[in-house]
Amino acid sequence: MFNSPRNNITDMERVFLEPSNSTHRQYEALRAYFIDRLPSAETAARFGYSPGSFRVLCHQLRQNPDRQFFLPPQKGPRIATKKENLREKVVALRKKNLSIYDINEALASEGKRLSPAAISIILKEEGFARLSRRADEERPRRPGPHKAEVADVRRFDLSPRSFRTQFGGLFLFLPSLVQIGFDRIISSVDLPGSKMIPAACAMRSLLALKLFGRRRHSHVMSYVMDEGLALKAGLNVIPKRSFLTEYSCRIDPACYPKLMRAWFDAVTEIGLEWGVSFNLDFHTIPFHGEDALVEKHYVTKRSRRQKGILAFVVEDSDKRVFCYGNADLRKDEQADEILRFVEFWKNRTGKLPEELVFDSKLTTYANLHRLNKMGIRFITLRTRSQKMLEQIYQTPVSAWRRIELKGVTRAYRTPRILDTRVSLANYERPIRQISVMDLGHKEPTLLLTNQLRRSPSKLISRYAQRMIIENSIADGIEFFHMDALSSAVAMKVNCDLQLTLMASSLYRLLGARIGRGYQTAKSQHIFRDFIDATASVHITEDEILVRFQKRAHNPLLIAAGFHKTDIRVPWLGGKRLRLILG
Repeated sequence: MFNSPRNNITDMERVFLEPSNSTHRQYEALRAYFIDRLPSAETAARFGYSPGSFRVLCHQLRQNPDRQFFLPPQKGPRIATKKENLREKVVALRKKNLSIYDINEALASEGKRLSPAAISIILKEEGFARLSRRADEERPRRPGPHKAEVADVRRFDLSPRSFRTQFGGLFLFLPSLVQIGFDRIISSVDLPGSKMIPAACAMRSLLALKLFGRRRHSHVMSYVMDEGLALKAGLNVIPKRSFLTEYSCRIDPACYPKLMRAWFDAVTEIGLEWGVSFNLDFHTIPFHGEDALVEKHYVTKRSRRQKGILAFVVEDSDKRVFCYGNADLRKDEQADEILRFVEFWKNRTGKLPEELVFDSKLTTYANLHRLNKMGIRFITLRTRSQKMLEQIYQTPVSAWRRIELKGVTRAYRTPRILDTRVSLANYERPIRQISVMDLGHKEPTLLLTNQLRRSPSKLISRYAQRMIIENSIADGIEFFHMDALSSAVAMKVNCDLQLTLMASSLYRLLGARIGRGYQTAKSQHIFRDFIDATASVHITEDEILVRFQKRAHNPLLIAAGFHKTDIRVPWLGGKRLRLILG
């Protein structure tokens, strides 16, 4: 309440003497100062202003003496003045067949701002219907993206010219693809194709995008103008995302096992070496659709069960390369997939795998017995039950012994172990169980193996690598982008998995040729050092010269002999490929 010269104020007097809003208060304060001649400080104190702010108020009135304190009451709803002022302009522009967004841009070019929502309201009030879809020639001319040509192998041009490409590193894979006989493998599998985009061109396009290591193919539309990417695929331009999605759906699922076998034999024949110990794992690729036929699986990354596609992958633990995969699995089939891998390996190499390392829920005890009868060593975990834990905790301390893990860079290198023989259901003989404490986990780790004479230290160290291997498998799958089912290119998972196997072996062949530690380097590392490189491409009458920019790792490519590359590429008109390393 403001100070008043009177103590007893009636209700009606209070309406005038006690302002209820800022405008009324300003009026009464200015009137008291200019009409009643009250001092400035006293007026400011009476009406709740600071002396400085009241002086500003007086200055503003002197600058604008015609200020209106009392406005006539407005009848009806308030009118949006800006919208009403532009109503006729909006109607005139709509009569020119402009959409609300075209009108918005036209007004903005004249310095007038009106939101698309306000424009839509005006047009609705004026009785205009929504525009039907217009042809391109009916739309106003404005800057837009260039329209790439349609992919057609019949328009493939190998006439002499020069251009730059951001996909220069992909040409490092061409010698291996020629040696493998890529076109021969694709034709033997009988994949779908057309006169415009044959099967080999389609698969080379998909493989090139997979090799380049960008997040899946969701950004393929930004690459369609790159001549280098199209040249590697043997096309005039790279196919657009609609074709890539549709093509993966056209492939018969029965083709993938044939392609995997043919590819495995081909890369083995040209020198890809395989180890004897393998890491097996299931990887759940989340599914976000409404398909009721998709089962729920555990997603490690999110620590929950959700709808997803279950993919089985096998990685060579020595060479760090994916050698087997299957994404066409149901829950009732997953336990026997390890046996299908053993059969695959026996048929392809003529011998059984020597050692398999996998998680506790990958297969059953009955299948462990089958592996043991075949003479295949295995290491796995046993699922802990409350009864098992109680028995372990009741074991005397004297029964435990401490060991040292050598060659393992971890904080917990001296765990305590309990080495025993246990019986399992559907496993006909006692099996070795090593209970491990002090590994950094609250509960003991239960290791199961049929390797009865191998030292506990080596067994635990080998399985400790599994944690690293899980990270390696996850890293490989992330780099080869198998987790992005919601991307713009909705690839079939089994097609994507087969491309992952092919890309993984090509990276391993490249790393093996470079040497100097790259034999087992992660694909992401090889991509960063060698593949992610721009280059100038010069096409002549008989050659395709790829000149790389100067890079710190080019000397390693020169030492590996890439600068001596002189190979004729069948799908590039038989022209010789030469790599020039600056």
